[in-house]
Amino acid sequence: HNYIRTISPEMPAMFDGMKLAAVATVLYVIVQSLNLKCPTVSPDITCQDTPLSRYLLKSCPILTKEYIPPLLWGKSGHLQTVLYGKMGRVKSPKPCGLRKYLPMSDEATATFDLFEPQSVHSTGEDITMKHYIRTFVDYSQKQGYRCAVLNHLGELPNIELTSPRMFTYGKPRVTSMLVCYETSILVKNNQTVGYKAQETFLQWDQCRRLYNFLMADNMKKIILSHRASLFGISCSKMEPADLSLLYMATSLMQIDDNIMRKFHGHNSIKEYYEKESCVHYIHNISVPLLLMNSSDDPLVHQSLLTIPRTLAEKKQNVIFALTLHGGHLGFFEGTVLFPQPLSWMDKVIVSYANIICQWEKHRPQCQ
Repeated sequence: HNYIRTISPEMPAMFDGMKLAAVATVLYVIVQSLNLKCPTVSPDITCQDTPLSRYLLKSCPILTKEYIPPLLWGKSGHLQTVLYGKMGRVKSPKPCGLRKYLPMSDEATATFDLFEPQSVHSTGEDITMKHYIRTFVDYSQKQGYRCAVLNHLGELPNIELTSPRMFTYGKPRVTSMLVCYETSILVKNNQTVGYKAQETFLQWDQCRRLYNFLMADNMKKIILSHRASLFGISCSKMEPADLSLLYMATSLMQIDDNIMRKFHGHNSIKEYYEKESCVHYIHNISVPLLLMNSSDDPLVHQSLLTIPRTLAEKKQNVIFALTLHGGHLGFFEGTVLFPQPLSWMDKVIVSYANIICQWEKHRPQCQ
């Protein structure tokens, strides 16, 4: 009896210590995983010293100031990526547009939605901008831009495919936003995809393999929703066995190898990526070009960032902006917890476009 009374006061103290240690461990993991200690810095800019680059960096202060993500979660590339993938922008408006249909040479039908400007552009010119985010469309309309939103082939469930071809995540491409003012073009969040990129997308580093699996699962659902058009009698390139391979696919590369490359008539996945990679074409761009990415983008391996950086070092009128945070297409801004409707990237695109339009209209004075 005396022995029990002697040790009983020590037990609560021991449990309290264990609780404190557990709480401290959890807090440490949260701080480390959310990168709360990481500083906020301005984007790392790579470009040649040209009259246009000097004018841009002087007239576009958002590119030279700190990008400040939401304090509690904005420094996590995973949370930025997941949040954008699940909900896009917060409080997104619903702009009204007119859908246009464009027949292609291979009988495919491209569609895009056209949104007229809601004000006069600062240059007084009639300018069209291509993009695909509702919040950005509303913002750019109010800045005097007409917006053309391209719908990827097969992405809209209510638009039937008119040929056995559709978009693919894995096909080498550059997601671009075109400013139709003479020859100005903007490419955002450059993801130069090729055979090397797909190999890195199979790695578990930064959970890329998990993202790959989730994107492949979504791609399978889209393909199967267009099964009649893609695997119909008129499509001689596909066989019933290919449908079975599609069901078993766990990565975008497997879908590209078993399905997509056959639509495009390539003999191997390596040939498919090599022949259609944008690295064969991007160096031919001679108009003003802005490339953006974040260092914590979990989908893009660090080795791939040498492509836009090298391009900006070698070519005039090309700027590569690399932020420390932002995830994949996230770039949310905010104070502590809640993000703002407009992202840092939305603001950069419109600001860059405005300056390019001013440059083209008043080039002698700008120089």
